Amino acid sequence: MESRKSEAPTLDLPPPSLTTTRHGWLERLFKLSLHGTTVKTELIAGLTTFITMAYIIFVNPNIMADAGIDHGAAFVATCIAAALGCLLMGLYANWPVGLAPGMGLNAFFTYTVVGTMGYHWETALGAVFISGVLFMGLTLSRVREWLLNSIPVSLRHAMGAGVGLFLGVIGLKTAGIIVESPSTLIKLGSLHEPAPLLAALCFLLIAILSYHRVFGAILISIIAVTLAGWGLDLVHYNGILSTPPSLAPTWMAMDIKGVFNVSMISVVFAFLFVHMFDTAGTLMGVAQRAGLVGADGKIQNLSRALKADSASSVFGAMVGVPPVTSYVESAAGVAAGGRTGLTAVTVGVLFVAAMFFAPLASMIPAYATAGALIYVAMLMMASMAHINWDEATDSIPAIVTAIMMPLTFSVADGIALGFITYVALKAGTGKYREISISLWVLCAIFIAKFIFL
Repeated sequence: MESRKSEAPTLDLPPPSLTTTRHGWLERLFKLSLHGTTVKTELIAGLTTFITMAYIIFVNPNIMADAGIDHGAAFVATCIAAALGCLLMGLYANWPVGLAPGMGLNAFFTYTVVGTMGYHWETALGAVFISGVLFMGLTLSRVREWLLNSIPVSLRHAMGAGVGLFLGVIGLKTAGIIVESPSTLIKLGSLHEPAPLLAALCFLLIAILSYHRVFGAILISIIAVTLAGWGLDLVHYNGILSTPPSLAPTWMAMDIKGVFNVSMISVVFAFLFVHMFDTAGTLMGVAQRAGLVGADGKIQNLSRALKADSASSVFGAMVGVPPVTSYVESAAGVAAGGRTGLTAVTVGVLFVAAMFFAPLASMIPAYATAGALIYVAMLMMASMAHINWDEATDSIPAIVTAIMMPLTFSVADGIALGFITYVALKAGTGKYREISISLWVLCAIFIAKFIFL
């Protein structure tokens, strides 16, 4: 007898692409089914990204406090700026990218512009605002592409590595692992003190956990070392939750008028270039992993993502933080399945919630965040691998750029010296065609800066 099992009635299930219609407005807003994702996946991806970049909540206020900014206000400003950036990226560009004040740029803000150059932090915020406006202007025009293409690849990679070296020196100095020396400039600090040892422990713990791909390695390590300091009576308990501190000390505090000074040109350029190249690299990398690159090689909504990033820096300056930029840690959320702006919106909401943890943030000691700074610095150094070491006229300017940033304790001076070296070597070896018009102009500006200032 012929089997009739194949004719048995079956349930008429909707296709998988329709399962997200239960969240109709989210589907319409973020096009979840088009990107092959669900609300649950996006929320988990957002939580993943937040945990991997939440260390900035503790690190940035400590660095900003060294510039004379109220720690509580810096904490709230960090959370608000990050939240605004994430919401803008998610709702406008529909990208799964988290944003927050940039590491390296915050150290440049505090230790070079304020510490070494002697400007007030309000003026430094003004420079951040102006660089953000310039970034927006470049993003809205074709000048951005022209400028990005005109800066040599070797110098782009060197700038990222140089900022990493600069950040590493800051971390080592903050931890007490290196100290001043009248005979040798710097030397190894006392390893009999708990702070340098705990900072080194934090760095090693982050590196080990990251190697094993432990979720939230940096955050876990910072908290673990803080608890160790608490056990040694080096950290005092201040509570966990509270009403967020006032933002008044930093709200709209930037001094834009003070930026219109010849000596501030290199500062604005430093903020602009480092931010622009860092953002471009991060967004392109995340786009590849998130499947946002079409068959024709074009990246979906890249222009919107760049506009969201640049606008975030302008808003960040208004609330009182260094340039807000896209975080490479967003790749962790993409790996967890994040494909749309709902991931970024989730990160933004979590940053808002984090504002109520100010007491916890105030407990984090400098040596704990120093360990994180040193680790991030090591990661940033990886960009040197992309430099053409076989071509001296490329590698030597790159080395000058990267090395002079920490040695002069200035990102701006490192960039200026690197650009001047590049133009001089290319011109001196007859390779004039490799020098763009923008490089000639920038070189002239930087030379004038050193001569007249």
